[in-house]
Amino acid sequence: MTVTISNPDKIIFEGEASLLQLPGADGSFEVLDRHAPILSILKKGSVRIVDKEGKEQRFDIPGGLFGMAGDSCRILLMD
Repeated sequence: MTVTISNPDKIIFEGEASLLQLPGADGSFEVLDRHAPILSILKKGSVRIVDKEGKEQRFDIPGGLFGMAGDSCRILLMD
């Protein structure tokens, strides 16, 4: 799936992933490739991205919104 993390000023990350762990407002959750469409509020925390080779990246976020449809997902960060 294609993942984009951005704030109003710039794109912070754009790349492919097989798994995302996200700090949802009601608790952490994971999404995999081809997950059902979803919208969620994110709280302050860490986003974990695992690519298809198993490499992991983490991004600390201040909170924001997460949306996924098809094989594309976007994280819009609050300032």
